[in-house]
Amino acid sequence: MSWNPAPRRNVLRRTAAIGASTLLALAGVTACGSDGGGDSTTVKIVAFQAPSLGAFLPAVIEERELDAEHGLDLQFTYATPDNYNSEFGAGHYDVGGSAALLSEGLRTERGADVTYLFNLFDFYGTVVTSDPDIESLTDLPGHTLAAATGTTNYAMFAWFAQDIGLDLNEVETQNQTTAGLSTMAQTGRADATQLWEPAYSSLLASVSDIRTVDLDYDAWESEFGTGDIPYLGVAAQTAWVDEHPDEVQSLYDTYKAAADWVLDNPEEAGALIAKTIPGGDAEVIQKLIEDNDERLRLRVAPASDVTEGIRAVFEAGIQTGYLADQPPDSVIFDGLQ
Repeated sequence: MSWNPAPRRNVLRRTAAIGASTLLALAGVTACGSDGGGDSTTVKIVAFQAPSLGAFLPAVIEERELDAEHGLDLQFTYATPDNYNSEFGAGHYDVGGSAALLSEGLRTERGADVTYLFNLFDFYGTVVTSDPDIESLTDLPGHTLAAATGTTNYAMFAWFAQDIGLDLNEVETQNQTTAGLSTMAQTGRADATQLWEPAYSSLLASVSDIRTVDLDYDAWESEFGTGDIPYLGVAAQTAWVDEHPDEVQSLYDTYKAAADWVLDNPEEAGALIAKTIPGGDAEVIQKLIEDNDERLRLRVAPASDVTEGIRAVFEAGIQTGYLADQPPDSVIFDGLQ
């Protein structure tokens, strides 16, 4: 059945990254009916600020109004990792657009009733450095490492560090926002920086003397019997999901349409997404999309389709002490087509 959306107002719907107190003030319960009186359903989503994977597809959804095509009015608010986890974890937002699996597992341990709806990106993370003394992760002790320690990308990095024998307690970690990681790497204010896409490709394009310290991804498959590493997606409060099954499906369909368009139109998508990234380079983002399987790893799929990989991620979290036990089955949503 086709959807004939109500006319959209020509306004900028992007909300700037803001502090926790303001986030709380803006966060509202999902309401039926758009602000303009149309038939779309408003869904308020909090996500990491750019550059981040959580902000990658929303740029496309907003510009191309893919939400309206699926009967939704998605209103995105962007926050730092710490504010995101605080606000979504407290239930101030019904939907989280930067839902990293380990974070959702940890939320269930702390009593939050959330469910991982669908995957957006598989895991990729790395370490960069200009220090000639750092050639592998095991060279990091005694050095400084800039990292967004409130992110699950860092928590996943901790598993690879532990697997190779690195004790992160011997590394001086400097906590940064996701936006601040590239600056730390560019200026050399830390000996090394742990980061991921799209910041990684943008950094390599602007700094010529930086080197990559790769993680051992083969070790993951050896340990867990799968090379599948679902990482970041969209999660929601279970109570909201139970009350809005149609909106959940439409939300998935919207993100899936955005992902398909990005992969089919890398040049146009690169230009669009680069505009949302401070200092973003359209050609860099285009190349990242074209080489999707290497580092971007965009893969929109229902959580129930990647259960084996999800359980492997949770097991990795248990091994590093991030999680105490496997989260309940309810954290993996089963209900998407």
